Parts: sequence; C-alpha cells; structure tokens
Amino acid sequence: MDEIVNEPAIAYQKRHYTIEEYLEMEKASTVKHEYFQGEIFAMSDAGDNHNEIFSNIFIEIGNKLKGNSCRPYGSDKRMNIPENTLFTYPDISIYCNGLIHSDVDEDTSILPTVIIEILSPSTKNYDRGKKFNLYKDIPLLKEYIMIDSESISVEAYYINEEKNWVLNQHKEISDRLTLVSMGFDIALSNIYDHVRFNKEECL
Repeated sequence: MDEIVNEPAIAYQKRHYTIEEYLEMEKASTVKHEYFQGEIFAMSDAGDNHNEIFSNIFIEIGNKLKGNSCRPYGSDKRMNIPENTLFTYPDISIYCNGLIHSDVDEDTSILPTVIIEILSPSTKNYDRGKKFNLYKDIPLLKEYIMIDSESISVEAYYINEEKNWVLNQHKEISDRLTLVSMGFDIALSNIYDHVRFNKEECL
C-alpha cells in the first residue's frame, strides 16, 4: 500500500519516518503534511474557490450547531486514524461530545463524526478513492462529504442502519445538502455563494 497517499503533493523524502519524527517536523513546518505508514507528503495549497466554499459552509455549520455538543473545526485541526496510521488535516471535521486526543500527540484528535473535503483537480481522485477508504477505518465516522470546487457537485456519504455507506449526490444549485447525522441541511446556493467557475460566472 505504499502508493496509498499519492495525490496530495510530493513525498517529503524517500525514507521511512516514525510518527514521532513526523510530529516533530510538523511543529517546525510552515506547510501541512500528511503521514501514512512511514511516509510524509506535503499537502496542496487551496485556491480561491476552495476558500470561498470553506468559508460559506463553515459559517453555515457553525450557526446550525450553536448550543449543540458537536463542534466544527477547520483544516488546522490535525486528525489521526490509529487503525491505519494516517495523520491528515481534513478541510472541515465535526467532533461531538468533546475532543479526544491521540495517544501520541495532544494536539491531534481522533474519532470525528463528520468529515468534509473540498475537492480540487489535483486531489479529487485521492479524496474520492484511497482517502475515503482510509476514513472508513474511523469507528465513529457517520458521514463523509465531498464538495467540488470546479463545478456544482456534492457527494454526501452517510452510514445507514445496516452499517453500509449510502451516497446522496447533488448537482443542481437548487438542491440542499442534508447532514444526516447532524439533523439539518444546507442549500447549495449558500455553499457556492461567490464561487467563480469561470471569469464570467459568479454564483
């Protein structure tokens, strides 16, 4: 599985690192990196569309979760999956009933309930495929949502009562994204507000 993280960006060096080495390097780094099974990968920078979508949906989720035990966090929140060693920074993660820290690092959290990734051309295949498979190892994960930054497209997966992943797709600006585990929905027109898909079009 050496190739599992092959799209965020370029591997740091061709050698294997311990988790402790990765965490020490990350403290001194100005660039975020993923870690998987001894390898370190620099993560891609975010473009304007990515940042507009992040701001829109983060504000919507924050407002809807006021007074709730679940709280959203942005891409500065590092997450670890002990079951497969992955350390990464989801664009948005929702944690319920407080943060549970990793056994190896107090600034890293485990067991999110919802993960949202904003897709870019360089990472969308990774986020849809190999990264989703790694996220499935999170015992308490209930939803995984991918929002395209280059077109109106939202892929929302949730765990049903039979413990199977079910996909809801949205491709119309009039649609609404439902966060099943959170009990609310968000209009795609709000998610894509001020997003430009070309020089002429601004939603």
